[in-house]
Parts: sequence; C-alpha cells; structure tokens
Amino acid sequence: MKINGKHYLTIWHDDNDNNVNIIDQTKLPFEFKIKKLETFQDGYNAIKDMLVRGAPLIGATAAYSLYLASKQNEDFAFIQNKVNEIKTARPTAVNLSWAADRVLKNLDKNNIKSSILNECKKICRDDIKISESIGDHGLKLIKKIKKDKINILTHCNAGWLATIDWGTATAPIYKARDANINVHTWVDETRPRNQGSSLTSYELINENIDHKVIADNTGGLLMQKGMVDMCIVGTDRVSRNGDVANKIGTYLKALAAKDNNVPFYVALPSTTYDKNISRGEDIPIEERSDDELKFITGYDDDGNVKKIKIYHEKSKGFNLGFDITPAELITGFITEKGIFKPQELIEVFK
Repeated sequence: MKINGKHYLTIWHDDNDNNVNIIDQTKLPFEFKIKKLETFQDGYNAIKDMLVRGAPLIGATAAYSLYLASKQNEDFAFIQNKVNEIKTARPTAVNLSWAADRVLKNLDKNNIKSSILNECKKICRDDIKISESIGDHGLKLIKKIKKDKINILTHCNAGWLATIDWGTATAPIYKARDANINVHTWVDETRPRNQGSSLTSYELINENIDHKVIADNTGGLLMQKGMVDMCIVGTDRVSRNGDVANKIGTYLKALAAKDNNVPFYVALPSTTYDKNISRGEDIPIEERSDDELKFITGYDDDGNVKKIKIYHEKSKGFNLGFDITPAELITGFITEKGIFKPQELIEVFK
C-alpha cells in the first residue's frame, strides 16, 4: 500500500547489502522509519519488541530472521536451533512457528542461505495473494449491504502493516473503495498499544479512506444506535473448532455485535488456522509488560513526541495481549478460499 503516495511492502530483502528492511511500527504515526535488520537477533528483537506485528508479518519476519542466521552460519544444526529459538519470540501468533517450519522443510542442505532466501520471498508473495483474495471475498459481503454509506467497525490493526500488503480485515475496505463504494470505518483505538489509533488510522489516511477513531468502549453504543453495518477483525490464531485469538477487546466487540444483530466477520488467512489446537482455551495467551498500560506516547502542545506515565507508580498492571472469541459469536470467516462458518473450517483447510 502507500505511504505519502509511494508504494511499500512491510518487509523486503535489500539486494544491495543482502540485509532485510522493515518499517519500524513503534515509530508510527509520528515518524516513518525504515529499519535495517542485519542479524538473527535483530529479527528476533523486531518481533519481540513489536517493531513488526500482525500474525502474517510476524511469520515473514521469522523466516527472514532465519535467512539472517544463515548469513552467520550455514550449518544445518545451527539453523534448526534458530528455528526453535525464533518460536519463543511471541507465543500466540501461529504464523511464527508455521513460517519457521516451512523454511526448515524446504531448506536445501547443499545451498542453505539461498534456499532460505528464496523461501522467504515465496512466503511474502503468497501472503500478498492471500490478502488480496480475502479482500475480493469480503467485497462480496459489503456489496450486499444496500446503503448510501456503509459503516464497518474494526479492532486493532489487521491492515497491510500486519501483513505484507493489502491486510486482512482492511483488504475488503480497500477493495470497496476501489469499487467506488462509499465506505466509512470506525477504528477502535485498541489500548494499550493503540494499534488502531496509531496504525490503522495511519493506513486509512494514506489510502484516503473515510474513518473515525473511537474509544474502545464506544462500539457497543454505536451498534445499539444502528451505526455499524458489520464488524471485520483479524486474528492471530484460530483453533480447529473456530475459536478466535485476537487482540484483547475483540471478545467484547463480538458480544455486542451478537446482542445487536450486527454481522461479525473474522478475516482469516489459511496460514493462521491451527488445526493442531482443538479449542481456543488451549491457545497460549501472551502476557506483556505492564509498562504498556502505564505509559502512553503522543505529541505535546509544541509538537514534540513525549512518553508519559498515566497512572500512579505504585499501582500494578495486568496486561494480556489477546482474548478468545468463541466460534458461536462469529458470523463467518473471510478466507482466501471464500466465506465459511466456523464448523466448515476443518474441511476447508484439511
């Protein structure tokens, strides 16, 4: 997608120096900064510290981290150890382990470095195709809504910044814009890291999509007032029965949608479906530092970026990164293969 009118991917190999470039998302929306990853540890830290985030992009970064490891040592046992290590960076997003295992499976022991690089590029190309297909299928749902303006609510950032391009939950919105449909997006701020207000809104500004940022607790009232036509969210992992792990707060939106008869869709790439986990309660939920609750970053009156503390230093925080939305609250999954009910996923992705 575009930043200031120029097209970017979220991660790419630099053919000049054989390193890897990412967009440092911790700097957005205040600064657009391209960061160079030169070592395996750089890639690991980029995932752990959320310079990159979103399940598909985490997966691609994990793959490229293994490529960077191969620049250091092309020994097969060394790469195997790095595969195990990268899986510890963040536990909830299944794409991380999926991408690492895919690299290892397709590795050529006689040409380790170049075979890993080729697989990284394939992972990224595949992800772009998947996201665009999700957009095409989601557009069909949007076209069924016969209104002058269609209001879509989304949570966190499941946009192109969370994938390689297009995004998952935002792809139908971009496709609707391209089809000249008057679409408006309600953007949950998504505390505590504010991926909605910081990242989704940043995307939508650069793509000229009509939107408004709302507090996380506003969505229910908007649904009661008939101001939301559908919800589309992303996911970090979906269990075999269709339970959804996504950014904390997703479950509450699904409950409100159910109570107000608002369709609630999950944009699901096949790479994020985990048939090895039977139910959502078995998905590991990442607990992060309470500093993410305690501090917030923004502009002061003079236009300087400042990080400030928002509650008393003696208060302790409890910061869970994700929650589980039960399958029965989900209207359908928008996948690259079509739109399916939760109970249909096991056959679709068998």
